[in-house]
Amino acid sequence: MEPARLELEEAIKSTCFSKPICPVYQNVNARPSTDPEDIKSNLVLQLTSPVRWTQSVINMIAGGATAFVEVGPGSVLQGLIKR
Repeated sequence: MEPARLELEEAIKSTCFSKPICPVYQNVNARPSTDPEDIKSNLVLQLTSPVRWTQSVINMIAGGATAFVEVGPGSVLQGLIKR
């Protein structure tokens, strides 16, 4: 994925991000963020970083999440959350 990083970074940097209305949890660090610049940086980093799924879900629950909705085909992520 490293070759795609530069192109992705350029596209993300040129895109206007607004402050989100709720915290965004990203796979790169599993922490909530509402800072558009942090979110942009993390999007680039997570292209080549390990996915921290378990830590993300644990942190979302600690942050008050009570329901998770999986959009798309299948239910793999819902199964992981149940575990």
